Amino acid sequence: MKQYWGYDSFRDLQEEIITSIGEGKDTLGLMPTGGGKSITFQVPALAQEGICIVITPLIALMKDQVQNLRKRGIMALAVYSGMTRQEILTALENCIFGDYKFLYISPERVDTEIFRTKLKAMKVSMITVDESHCISQWGYDFRPAYLKIAEIRELLPGVPVLALTATATPEVVKDIQNRLNFHEGNVFRMSFERKNLAYIVRKTDNKTNELLHILRKIPGSAIIYVRNRRRTKEITELLVNEDITADFYHAGLDNAVKDLRQKRWQNGEVRVMVATNAFGMGIDKPDVRFVIHYDIPKSLEGYYQETGRAGRDGGEGICLTYYSYKDIQKLEKFMQGKPIAEQEIGKQLLMETVAYAETSLCRRKVLLHYFGENYEQENCGCCDNCLYPKKEFEGQEYIVDALQLVADVKEKFKIEHLVNILVGETDTAIKSYKHDELELFGEGADKNKQFWTMVYRRALVAGFIEKDIEQYGVIKLTDEGQKYLNKPYSFMLMEDHNFEDNDDEEKLQEKGGVSALDSTLFAILKDLRKKIAKTNNLPPYVIFQDPSLEDMCTNYPITIEELANIQGVGAGKAQKYGKEFIEVIKQYVEDNEIERAQDMVVKTVANKSKFKVYIIQNIDRKIDLEDIASALSLSFDELIKEMEAIVFSGTKLNIDYYLNQILDEEQQEEIMDYFMEASSDNISEAFDEFEGDYAEEDLRLMRLKLHSKHGN
Repeated sequence: MKQYWGYDSFRDLQEEIITSIGEGKDTLGLMPTGGGKSITFQVPALAQEGICIVITPLIALMKDQVQNLRKRGIMALAVYSGMTRQEILTALENCIFGDYKFLYISPERVDTEIFRTKLKAMKVSMITVDESHCISQWGYDFRPAYLKIAEIRELLPGVPVLALTATATPEVVKDIQNRLNFHEGNVFRMSFERKNLAYIVRKTDNKTNELLHILRKIPGSAIIYVRNRRRTKEITELLVNEDITADFYHAGLDNAVKDLRQKRWQNGEVRVMVATNAFGMGIDKPDVRFVIHYDIPKSLEGYYQETGRAGRDGGEGICLTYYSYKDIQKLEKFMQGKPIAEQEIGKQLLMETVAYAETSLCRRKVLLHYFGENYEQENCGCCDNCLYPKKEFEGQEYIVDALQLVADVKEKFKIEHLVNILVGETDTAIKSYKHDELELFGEGADKNKQFWTMVYRRALVAGFIEKDIEQYGVIKLTDEGQKYLNKPYSFMLMEDHNFEDNDDEEKLQEKGGVSALDSTLFAILKDLRKKIAKTNNLPPYVIFQDPSLEDMCTNYPITIEELANIQGVGAGKAQKYGKEFIEVIKQYVEDNEIERAQDMVVKTVANKSKFKVYIIQNIDRKIDLEDIASALSLSFDELIKEMEAIVFSGTKLNIDYYLNQILDEEQQEEIMDYFMEASSDNISEAFDEFEGDYAEEDLRLMRLKLHSKHGN
């Protein structure tokens, strides 16, 4: 320690972790960002014979740590993507015959034959698994490649494992140890509390103005996290135009460009880094004063990891998050289409973020509780809720009802279902379980769902109930909860914040050429479309596009069959969204004594694609679109036109298998975000918005996905 790093003593739990792994015990170290994780494997590895295998997904961290070790005269190397086979072979041979102490390698490389063959010939002292939360499906950043790590333990019997992470809930802690085949449970946990960080959640109608105000008012380095790549560039340009030095970073940039931008920011040449969540892991910049989440994170683990990059020098760090429920709805919609289990886990993680954002409790208390740590103080003095607390009221009666209901339904349901019972909302699940016959059904109807959700969240923090993660969030009574039910006492509550957006009136430009139509009906149908779109949290054009409304105002369809023949509608959309439209049109026709064109009833769907059945069948079989086009002697553009005709006439096509080959999740989310926010799905406008970053075909295919998923 003194020889290589110049320190006389260890920090916090470093010595205990080092002693444990040094004694050959499988060890899990939970250490917050900036807690000194690298020392816990570098020191014991140097004290033993052989080489330490360090498994990490972060190429930037590999390069950084190898460089720092070499500066100290310690032999280290790394194997990562982008290296040639010969370079990899040379590196692995050096691990066998050279005097190297550390080999950094990605989890994907661990599963290669060349690595496993050479590993058998290495003298390995220990295995370190960094970012070990990635091995758990219950974590926010599950990576299947991590599951292969346990297999190499079979090749190295007797070699201990040190697993390290900065973010792990109690369930993830158990999962890490199980999946890495720990011989026995052995966890060292540092407090997750970062006393120098202030946590603030805000709703604002003008994020950019507030950003500028904060960055001008308070000096210091900053990271601004956004959800998509397009926005990183937009915000950077805004800041630069306002004379604030800034750059942007995302996974789509060339590695050399990413390295250069990262170094410029770390060296202080650039003050603000605007980035997606691809930025920050393993980056050691101590003087970050702000971490701003322009968009709400997908999980509290991700939020904690990212906010942890502020104030690592012990100075004040401000963690500001902008929140609106619209952001949550977008994330929920993007999860649709994924496997059910993945959707359930993703929704759970997202709802924990919602609970954190909307709570009026101390944010530090809620955050630490999530990670299994109890924060005793009621007021931390440095979060928005503690600085500006809401008024308390007596909540004993509400807590009792909430807990009693958990017992009444045999501890088998989630919070959402329990809340529906209390407010007296009858849905399919409540009817099928006969929960509308329970004594507590409708007992809390004088309060809204948000209120009862708050009550359950407070009961969670108080330890009266717990979520069964393996059953996707089913609520169970704890011993403490049962004691409270048996002998209730005063319990103070505060209502959560209400961040529900008041949507602005939709402002759509009137299209030319509608003057010949029934303009009164056109306005009525647009209002109806807006109402239905708002109910379904969709852009209005996904319900019916303007040309479809115009056709309705010319032909006045009054049955579902007639509506299906309207331009751009089809049977699927007619069934899904048509009922209210034909009712309105029928009433309008009667009230205004309008004579309809008689041939409307017998009109049939024209231009039915002769390729339709073949295309649908082969997409169901997940055949590449290029192969389908080739088989039909069509160009790719012609195939997309055929697919558009199929989808816009009301038939669903699931092309996720193809989209996942050409666009990563972040890119798909970025394009989907654009279409969900745009007033039209015009491809030329989308192409201009992205400044050519995406091919027109990619945008058209994503538009097909949107209409297929939500419009049909």
